[in-house]
Parts: sequence; structure tokens; C-alpha cells
Amino acid sequence: MNISKDSSKAITKESVIERYLPATVVPVVDSIDTVFAPSNIALCKYWGKRDAELNLPINSSLSISLAHLGSKTRISVSDTDQVWLNGNLVAADDKFSRKVINFIELFRRGAAHSVKVETENNIPTAAGLASSASGFAALMLAVNTFYGLDLEPQVLSAFARMGSGSASRSLYEGFVEWQMGVREDGMDSFALPLTTRWSDLRVGLVKVSTGEKAVDSRSGMNRTVDTAHLYQSWPLQAAADLERLHRAIADQNFTLLGETAEQNALSMHATMIASWPPLLYWQPDSVAAMQSIWQARAEGVELYFTMDAGPNIKLLFTADAEAEVKLRFPGLEVVAPFG
Repeated sequence: MNISKDSSKAITKESVIERYLPATVVPVVDSIDTVFAPSNIALCKYWGKRDAELNLPINSSLSISLAHLGSKTRISVSDTDQVWLNGNLVAADDKFSRKVINFIELFRRGAAHSVKVETENNIPTAAGLASSASGFAALMLAVNTFYGLDLEPQVLSAFARMGSGSASRSLYEGFVEWQMGVREDGMDSFALPLTTRWSDLRVGLVKVSTGEKAVDSRSGMNRTVDTAHLYQSWPLQAAADLERLHRAIADQNFTLLGETAEQNALSMHATMIASWPPLLYWQPDSVAAMQSIWQARAEGVELYFTMDAGPNIKLLFTADAEAEVKLRFPGLEVVAPFG
């Protein structure tokens, strides 16, 4: 699935972004108010890139945002570049700090000022709960305000995608589709919110592990695309699943939504397991949770799950099943995406 390119014609993040920036980028204020972006859980997954530099996906995807769970970020002028995470200063040579400052550098382009970036996540960072999606979405919103760029939402989404693919979807609430696009510069690869609301839909977070993943999503994705023959069928399935999810959302058909999301997630993980060396994010408690979900369905409780590149399970159910689901999963954190 690798797509070769003439390196002399390769398009970079910098070359795309600079087309949308003024000649000189300077802070318009010394400090901005905190901005927020929600985390999101993909019901039809993004897995595989047609362009690694620009984070352009092989398939379109669709997600549901997690309401109040996500990232808060503010930027202010500073004597030196600093990145703070959850109240703690991150070392300048730390991977997280480098990613944040490198992203900002795409916009300030060597300008003489330094920045202090303060981010707070109310979900675990790098644990397969989409913290990078909300983090880069919030950072993009903060950059837009700090530098007074006044970029259109679709451009903001496309630029957030360059930091983390799924961040393209975290600019919005509710159901969001990230369109794969076909342009070489990726500027038609952005997310758009769906207008449909589903008031009794619920998402439950089963936190098997909140530690950092041994294999990050980017590395896992590359390994899968490069080594798993099973991956060849993934783009076709993702396209079919996306169509089914649109139908399920339009009809408020929870059974179709749950079945499609669960099969999509398991199919994505099947491609990981089929890669070499095998990539298995599941832990024993992940499998135990799956077995409990399947048992619940056998006993008449309509409960489904999805999971991203990590061990944590996200339950899908409706409000009328919430009490029963909480009994089966004590301590479950429940999110009502539409309030």
C-alpha cells in the first residue's frame, strides 16, 4: 500500500501551510484565553496513510466526540520555548515537547519570539484514548487565536491533521466525518460535522491501562501497512462501514451503529495482529471486557464496543441500558456526547 513519490516534488507541511499565512507571523496578544477541544472515538477507523508527511489517510473515517473529555490549551509569550502538561514543565528534549514546538514552528517560521504552551488533558495521554487528537486540535485553535490567523474551519481541520490525523475531527462536537481527500497537497482532507444529534446515545470508557503505549499509533500504522497482507482488504471495508454508519445515524438505528462500529474495530485490530512482528494492543482485561460484552448481548442487553490502537475499550449503548451496563462494569465513566 506504499505510494512512492518523486522526492524532488514532495510536498511538505511547511510548503502547504505558508500559502495560508501572512508574510510575517507575530503574536497579536501576549496571552490568549484557554481553548478546548474534545477527544473523539472513531466508529469507522482511520488506519493507514497515503502520505506520511501530511498525515493523509487511505480511507475516510467517522467519529463521535466525547463532550467534556479532551484538552485545554493556552499560549503566551515567553523568554524561552516551554511546554507544560497538566501543570508540569516538560523537558525541552522530551518527545512530547518537541512535537508541540515543532508544530508551532510551522506557523511562526523562525520568528524571534518564544512561547509558553500550557495543556491540560482530562484523559490519559498516549494511552489509546485519543489524547493526541484533542491535544493537537486545541493547539491548532490556540495558534489560530494567538497569531490572529482567522483561518476557515476546514483549513484549521486540515492543519490540525498535520499534527495528528484524528485531530482533524476533534475541532467539532458530535458526529464528525474526516474526508480522505484526493489532492496531493491534502487540503481537501479535512473533517466536517454531521448535523444529526442522538440524545440517548452513550459512550462508556473501560480503562484497562492508562499508561503510555509501547508502540505508538504512527509506528503501529506503518508496520501494519508495510507488512500485513490482510491490510489489502481494509480500505474497501472501511468505505462500506462508513456508508452503513451514515445510514445508522440518519435512521437512529442503534443496532446497525453498534454492529458496524464493533466489526470495524475488530477488523482494524486483525490487520495489526497480521502484521510482522505481530502487533497486539490487547491485554487480558481487554479480552475479558469483550467477553463480558458478548455475554451481555446474549442475555438481551444491547451493548457494543469499539477500541482504538490501545488496550482500552469504549462501550456503545443507549440511555435505557445505562443502569444495567454500569452494574456489569463497576466504576464505568459514562459520556453523553449530546448532553
